[in-house]
Amino acid sequence: MTELKSTVAPYEGQSVCLFCASSDGNDPAYLESGRAFGQQTAQAGWRLVYGGGGVGLMGASARAAHAEGGRVVGIMPRFLRSRERLFDEVETVIVESMHQRKQMMYDESDVFVVAPGGVGTLEEVIELLSWKRLDLHAKPVIFLNILGFWDSLFTLLEETVKAGMTPASFLEAYTVATSVEEAIKMMQESESTPHVRHDPR
Repeated sequence: MTELKSTVAPYEGQSVCLFCASSDGNDPAYLESGRAFGQQTAQAGWRLVYGGGGVGLMGASARAAHAEGGRVVGIMPRFLRSRERLFDEVETVIVESMHQRKQMMYDESDVFVVAPGGVGTLEEVIELLSWKRLDLHAKPVIFLNILGFWDSLFTLLEETVKAGMTPASFLEAYTVATSVEEAIKMMQESESTPHVRHDPR
């Protein structure tokens, strides 16, 4: 068991933050994509930053990355410790609020990957995209769109553009991968990706 901390240990390499479900989902492909993403992230030499839970897609990804010898850091609010069951064999940081969790995950990451998830994952990525819309960050956001999971969200975002509520350039704020292999490739190519401004007011 790893000692629980309140700060993240220094790290000089590349880090990817994974937003995803704390449940397994009803199709084995979701859980398998979590495992594969963790394994391939470690093989690529990237640190995995995630929500700290030992269950669902997040747990599968963290366990696979750890088993592959990768660096993993979980960030968990204190009140969720009993609900999401810590995977405390890896570096785990305990914070006091959801806001603190998201801010630390953002600060510790170079790229964000959004795998299938529920309302919590949706809330995280919408805030992340909102920050990007306001030019508060320019970090790549990659949707891991297994089985077309996020298609309805993309349609909704496109509708906000059609309705004149969001600038068309916003649709360049994220990229979409349909497989783990494609998401890993996008991560690795992200350093050469031009940063697009989305709110030129």
